[in-house]
Amino acid sequence: MAELVSASYIVLWLLVIILALVVVALARQVGVLHERVAPAGALMPTSGPKVGELTQNMPLTAIDGTALDIGGEDSDGMATFVLFISPTCPVCKSLVPAARSLVMREGRRMRLVFASDGEDLNQHQAYVRDLGIESYPYVVSQPLGIAYSVSKLPFAVLIGADGTLQSKGLVNSREHLESLIEAMDSGIATLQDYVQQANPASGEKAS
Repeated sequence: MAELVSASYIVLWLLVIILALVVVALARQVGVLHERVAPAGALMPTSGPKVGELTQNMPLTAIDGTALDIGGEDSDGMATFVLFISPTCPVCKSLVPAARSLVMREGRRMRLVFASDGEDLNQHQAYVRDLGIESYPYVVSQPLGIAYSVSKLPFAVLIGADGTLQSKGLVNSREHLESLIEAMDSGIATLQDYVQQANPASGEKAS
């Protein structure tokens, strides 16, 4: 009986050791995959104004009656982060807190503007209250969306203080929003371009 118990203990310990080795091997494989898979930035469409181009100034009026300009050189020396959202877009609502947090982190070098379109101003006013963004400019303007070729939401545009388009794209996560700011700071239009420049061999293999 004692020999049977001892044998079972030995078998159990062997199983524990084997499982530990399997876990270590899996952890190493996950690390390798994490290094090989490039991070996904905001998806930049090919239509509309190009990154690096000078944007045109558009005088607009927020739904609270405040006048503001989007595009062109900013007199206050601030970049403008425009997040296009809609009351009918569930993903948009989840991105608003992330956008506010990111722009607040940037301090006085960047301002946040929310944009949408539609004719029901009451719906938009209720939407603003629901999101708690009364202190931010909220513009309802179809021409603004057309100017930047916004076809899907949520969509974001980052305009530099000098009026040049720094980055743009479809955004579905905080990482996508951050990639637009990183594109402005690095001078590289997209995160995919950055990965390709950092590892040109991978681009040659893909082609």
